[in-house]
Amino acid sequence: MKIDKNINAKNAAWTFSGIEEDFEKHIRKSIPFYDHGHDVICSYSDFFLSKKNSLVYEIGCSSGALTDKILEWNKDKILRIVGLDNQKGMIKYCKKRFKDKRAEFIFDDATSFNFEKSNFIVSYYTLQFIHPSKRQNVFNKIYDSLEWGGGFIFFEKTRACDARFQDYQNQLYSDFKLKNGFKENEIVNKTRSLKGVLEPFSEKGNIGLLQRAGFVDFITIFKSICFQGYLAIK
Repeated sequence: MKIDKNINAKNAAWTFSGIEEDFEKHIRKSIPFYDHGHDVICSYSDFFLSKKNSLVYEIGCSSGALTDKILEWNKDKILRIVGLDNQKGMIKYCKKRFKDKRAEFIFDDATSFNFEKSNFIVSYYTLQFIHPSKRQNVFNKIYDSLEWGGGFIFFEKTRACDARFQDYQNQLYSDFKLKNGFKENEIVNKTRSLKGVLEPFSEKGNIGLLQRAGFVDFITIFKSICFQGYLAIK
């Protein structure tokens, strides 16, 4: 099924493999305020990366666009950022692309990765792809990894609180994608390809994950249609 220019997928079998070169163009068309979300994360990094030799994790670094912005935003700071992704092609792409020695890219899965003590962890539309049976464990590991006062920012597609609002969100999101140049069949095909692969939680569900992990202090820092960003502080 055709999803976008140079991107195809099968029913219930969406994958990020083989789309490294086209990923950023596709995702910018697919997510409202995609670059603005990166800017928000970079701005908040000021509060958590003032310490020398701070450690940052990006869970699901994909092609490295956010990693690149965090490094540029903190270009005068001595820090280490680890980009984690479970797609070999993405890690290979990042290793070829980056020259900044503060960045490290690891092929691994957040569900099994052993996190070191860290100061700042970000996940940009990634945790929604982790199976619900394993998601809480990842939130627990994130909480345990953070130093006291460390920050965790994650952006997710979210489900609405009831069927009427979910219907509104679905229609607005389809209008957004049509406006950005997707064809109707491409929108339907992408939805079909994500069955069983993308499993968004509601705002209440995401907050529950934070609370069960141990987070007490958290706030919404971004919201547009069915997309939401959160900041949690340990």
